[in-house]
Amino acid sequence: MSSAAPSPTPARRLPLAGVLRVGRPSDIWFKPALSVVVAVGVPNLTLLALGRLDLAMYTMAGSLCALYAHNLPYAARARALAWVVLGMLAAVAVALVTASLTSSAVVLVAVGALLAAAQKALCDATRIGPPGPVIFAFISSASLFTPQTLGQVPGHLALAAAAGAWAWLVGMAPGLVRPHGPERRATARALNAAAAYAEMSVAPSTAASAAASAEASPTASAGRERARAAGAAAVHAAWQSLFATGARSEPRRALERLVVRAEIALAAPADTDPGRLRTWARDLRGTGPVPSVEPASAADELLGVEAERAAGRRPLTDRLGPLLPLALRTALGCALAGYVSLALGVGRPYWALVTAASLYQANITLTWSRGVQRVVGNLVGVLLFAAVAPLAHLGPAALVLCCLAFNFGAEALISRNYWLGSICVTPMALLITEFTGFQRPGELMTDRIVDTVVGALVGFAAAVAVTNRRAGDRIENALDTVERAREHTARLIAAERPAPGALDAARRSLAAALVELRATADAAAGEWWQRAVPTERVLLAERTGHRTLATAVRRQGLHALEGTRA
Repeated sequence: MSSAAPSPTPARRLPLAGVLRVGRPSDIWFKPALSVVVAVGVPNLTLLALGRLDLAMYTMAGSLCALYAHNLPYAARARALAWVVLGMLAAVAVALVTASLTSSAVVLVAVGALLAAAQKALCDATRIGPPGPVIFAFISSASLFTPQTLGQVPGHLALAAAAGAWAWLVGMAPGLVRPHGPERRATARALNAAAAYAEMSVAPSTAASAAASAEASPTASAGRERARAAGAAAVHAAWQSLFATGARSEPRRALERLVVRAEIALAAPADTDPGRLRTWARDLRGTGPVPSVEPASAADELLGVEAERAAGRRPLTDRLGPLLPLALRTALGCALAGYVSLALGVGRPYWALVTAASLYQANITLTWSRGVQRVVGNLVGVLLFAAVAPLAHLGPAALVLCCLAFNFGAEALISRNYWLGSICVTPMALLITEFTGFQRPGELMTDRIVDTVVGALVGFAAAVAVTNRRAGDRIENALDTVERAREHTARLIAAERPAPGALDAARRSLAAALVELRATADAAAGEWWQRAVPTERVLLAERTGHRTLATAVRRQGLHALEGTRA
């Protein structure tokens, strides 16, 4: 083995093609859209009836928590939403107290940047999911620039807490009607992903098609690898969802058996009927009973039951460590964006700060793409605000209703592409500033455009300046983890009588390690100024790891596939 250090990877070309491409909507786009309308609408309409719409900014701090945790099972969602609300209250408390103690814009921007960095690190470490830290940064930054006295802070926090409690109830309410909805959706995604991989793995049936397949083999092989990685990730996510449900009820056992069928399809795609998998996935989308599937073997019932407990979870401090470069990028970019906005005389520098905070993704390439999407969406959104402002200025009721419409539109569109959601987020943010009184549209629009451009340019410059050299180390660690998990699983496969549940736990750990390796490699591939990604080693580790997984599935007696055949 050579001892020479790998050469740094030069700056890659920044993509433009496809950055604004409109994709398919999320399968549950309507859930956060409707939830946020109810969570925001009730407090705002109540304040409107009381003639205190000027307090709406504080209730929105709690109401917007309803955007989170829609993919989590309800037992886990209850905990996650509670932590989201508490985190929002903590951020707002820091912001309001700071605003009450100083009016120095320089200090306020610095505090806002530090809050944004902490929010970015915590949201990524806990993997709370969309909308991530952006909502926290938006609310806390706006609160920093809202004049306060210390005596007002408790009352304003109480309003945010009350709205947060309401958002918690809104987020949990669908569980009364469909208590296993999130787990059913996760299982359906796993079945569909496994079916897609099985379809791509079917061997050509004719010599002509075989020749054509061989000619395009590099592309086809890469496509199969991506499909297998996507299937493994979907199956892993389904198990995570099932582990978070608590007691193993009969619906959960039925869902476990369906996830097992998805695992079997990944292990033996040639013997799988993709149509049957897709039929089960469609049945799970409704409100009917979970499709009944006979276990492939007695071991089927034990799959995954103890694996998650055996693996445990990494401490939060361990998960925060690798995120330090992203946190530094966020702090530096947000601070510089705010200060440049102040230097240009813009009255709302927190808009530039939030724009910078919204850019930072897993690597430079994704950050660039998000910047383009943010700028395009905000500029179009400003034009939409110009068209809607006369209607919103008809009265406070019209203002509230327009904000609710944009809340719904943002969540309905953002899963298709971030820039589409930004078209609705921008006028909504501009209208929120008018809850305390109508303002001149021209001034608001100018400030928003300047802050958007400043935040995007300065934020991206900070991302380039703060290199993430830990990305290469994370790949090495992920490769080591996969190899250790693979060797442990292989030893258990070879053992004549492995301990009960040992092989299952090892298999689940290996699957999780492979999913993490793929995510780490994808993130590092778009990073600048770091050593070259060991692509061949990653591909080899994935291939051998997935082969070991398939062998483990067969070793556990899960190769009886009659239930998946037509």
